[in-house]
Amino acid sequence: MRKLIRRTNKSRGLPPGSLVHIGDKKTDKTKISIIDYSIGKFDEKEIKNIEECINLKRRPSTTWINIDGLHQVDIIEKIGKCFEIHPLVLEDILNTEQRPKMEDYDKYIFFILKMLYIDDKTNEIQSEQVSIILGQNYVISFQEKIGDVFDPIRERIRKGKGRIRKMGPDYLAYSLIDAIVDNYFSLLENIGDRVEEIESRLISNPIPETLQKIYNLKREMIYLRKSVWPLRELINNLLREESKLIKKNTHVYLRDLYDQTIQVIDTIETFRDMISGMLDIYMSSVSNKMNETMKVLTIFAAIFIPLTFIAGVYGMNFTHMPELNWEYGYVFSLFIMASLVVTMLIFFKRRKWI
Repeated sequence: MRKLIRRTNKSRGLPPGSLVHIGDKKTDKTKISIIDYSIGKFDEKEIKNIEECINLKRRPSTTWINIDGLHQVDIIEKIGKCFEIHPLVLEDILNTEQRPKMEDYDKYIFFILKMLYIDDKTNEIQSEQVSIILGQNYVISFQEKIGDVFDPIRERIRKGKGRIRKMGPDYLAYSLIDAIVDNYFSLLENIGDRVEEIESRLISNPIPETLQKIYNLKREMIYLRKSVWPLRELINNLLREESKLIKKNTHVYLRDLYDQTIQVIDTIETFRDMISGMLDIYMSSVSNKMNETMKVLTIFAAIFIPLTFIAGVYGMNFTHMPELNWEYGYVFSLFIMASLVVTMLIFFKRRKWI
């Protein structure tokens, strides 16, 4: 529920553009790493002095600046001053509960996305906000902690594989977004396995623990839908945006990314329908199980009612009851009871009640 409902905003009452970190502290120290590359050049390093970023703006090559950790507000503020980033953008970067979106500021384009993954310990969906700024010759990415899905991109840049070093910063920004979307498919595969497991349990043995798993999965799907649905609008706006920062040869990749996003959304909607159907299956299974139990009890009751009647009649303590003095009265009464039981069982069998 904490993931679905926003917490109290710490910047309430402050003027717009006030820089306050909203979210959990996920790393001890902010880490700034830089990858600067062109077709024939590559340089990778980690910096501690923000002033080194000023020289990067003047380079003709493509520069990727990645910041891990948002709790040190002073560092984010210095980066904002270095690259002339609007205070409202910095405020959104520090607020880790933002909705995925895109904003064009002429000199740069600002993106917010959700990087989702499965926690190995709890097997639940965890989220991390990723903010991306696309400039004339640079891309800046802001993450909450160290560790992401961008390692394959770094490896392609290091080894010069593919076309990434031949393209500009717009293609790099596309690659980062594409890596986040590709990770959604791995997430959906995990959810698909969980859905199949719950379905098999529903059919074989529906228990209250299964119902709890269905509700947990339903809440996670609501959060997943909330995190992914705005991405469709983001990419669509990026395709329609006539920005000089997005080259024409990058649009074809953005269209492919849009198709992948639609596929992710369709899969999420399919899982949501399946989970809603599983709730109906659970209720039907429990109802059928109860009906089977009641049927067995009813059959036992129907068998013992006439037996109880016979035993009750001959259990009355009247003086003048001829059968009580009959030598074979006890055996005859047992025979009558056994005959009734067999007759009723045959009748139930023919009716297919048992």
